[in-house]
Amino acid sequence: MLALFDSIDKGYPVGSLLLWETPAPIQSIGMVGCVPVAPSPSSSKTSYVLDGHQRLSTLFSCLSPESSLDSGTREWWWEIYCDLSVPEGDRTNRFRHWRSAVPPPASYMSLRHVLRTMDFLGFARRLEAQSVKRSDVDAFVATAEVIAQRIKSYRFAVVRIVGGTLSEAVEIFSRLNSSGQSMTADQMVSALTFSMDGPSLADGIDQVLEDVARIGFGQLPRPPVFRAALAVSGERDIQDARWETIAQRLGGRIGEVVESTSDAVAQAVEFLQTEVGVPLARLIPYGLQTTLLAAYFHHAAPEQSDENLSVLRTWFWATSWSGWFAGANTTQVKEDLEAMVAFASGSGTPTGLAAAPQGFPESFDLRSARVRTLLIWFLRDRVLLDPSGNEFDARGYIAALDTDAFRQVIRDPRAARSHPANRVVLPTDRGVSVRAALIALAPENVEAVCESHLIPLEALDRLRQGNNEDFVRLRTDRLAASERSFMTEVGVVAESTLSTAEDLFDSD
Repeated sequence: MLALFDSIDKGYPVGSLLLWETPAPIQSIGMVGCVPVAPSPSSSKTSYVLDGHQRLSTLFSCLSPESSLDSGTREWWWEIYCDLSVPEGDRTNRFRHWRSAVPPPASYMSLRHVLRTMDFLGFARRLEAQSVKRSDVDAFVATAEVIAQRIKSYRFAVVRIVGGTLSEAVEIFSRLNSSGQSMTADQMVSALTFSMDGPSLADGIDQVLEDVARIGFGQLPRPPVFRAALAVSGERDIQDARWETIAQRLGGRIGEVVESTSDAVAQAVEFLQTEVGVPLARLIPYGLQTTLLAAYFHHAAPEQSDENLSVLRTWFWATSWSGWFAGANTTQVKEDLEAMVAFASGSGTPTGLAAAPQGFPESFDLRSARVRTLLIWFLRDRVLLDPSGNEFDARGYIAALDTDAFRQVIRDPRAARSHPANRVVLPTDRGVSVRAALIALAPENVEAVCESHLIPLEALDRLRQGNNEDFVRLRTDRLAASERSFMTEVGVVAESTLSTAEDLFDSD
């Protein structure tokens, strides 16, 4: 808001307003900031603001006289002042909010005094009545006149769309809205099904994401939840369906779909946490796994059999290790969804169960689905010890530090410093490196601490000797062998020699 007035003061462009003129009756927001909007006449065309609502809200609410405002929606941010003591030519932003209960300094002019001459003269008279030097009064008034003239004479570019459908209007906005946040698919559907009487699809997805974050699982990506809503609603094409078609199919079922999606996603998250051992949403290898699990729980019976849960566990690990969803196209995703719904109904099995796993990853990148899978396996049911031999909350540590929680042991660029085996989740005292902490482990703690992090004692000896390459090699062997053993345990068949893992990233 302050930057908008600063741009106007400096004569900078602030973007165009996008208006849509149509005779169609469209439900719309009844306020521009804290200024009520009169109902549109039923007998004439109406111009709707597609892009520029925030700028108009700022201008109307901050420049309008007190009498024209809705006192019930006025907040401190609508009160903006111009600091007249900032000299002309100073590149500092001279516009300020004032939240204190005491009056602002004499040099602060409310922008409500700018538009009407009588309001401006009233400000000048009050300025003269205060204990301000005559020279300062003259300087402040002169600056105020310049500011007022710049604001009143500023011209906005207006792009006007005449006629067309709501679908076309939303699509035009989505293409032109290059600044700020772009519209997501669920927001487009919400625009096309907008109703003042109930929650939008975007509101519902917001609530689902908040509910998941509240249980300590972290933030799920938005696209998988939107696709889960499509799957719950009966849509087959959840990958590339046109959102205007989806809006037509959803019709007045938004509330029902949101409620069902919320329940299904909650069950999917519970499965990921309790049955698989995913500690945080950040580590789910592919967003489509969340989507398909939600579809399963929506269509399945309330009570799950142990056999079905076992199949789902194997499916999760198989699709994660193999990179099943990397680059999945529309046809594959349709088939995956149909198979999962059929499995929930008691027939068939999910696709991807027999997919061959990739080998051990050679570089550490949290965007890599293979690396995320490795971390989920490593962290599940594992009690990690700090250098003193005490247990610590690894999940909380990762949630707080994100990628910084996976610390490098060796920083020598000549060694395999980017290798996953060179990473540990190990808190240390301030100023103490992971390498130093491991080398300095007390004899009574060495075996327990190293075992908790799957560091062979031989690898620690090589680290102490300065043989960095052997440390990485020996720990890689231990991690890879333990992970392969777990593959067999959960029913994923791995070849005797696995190929090198590719860096397959999840687009969600």
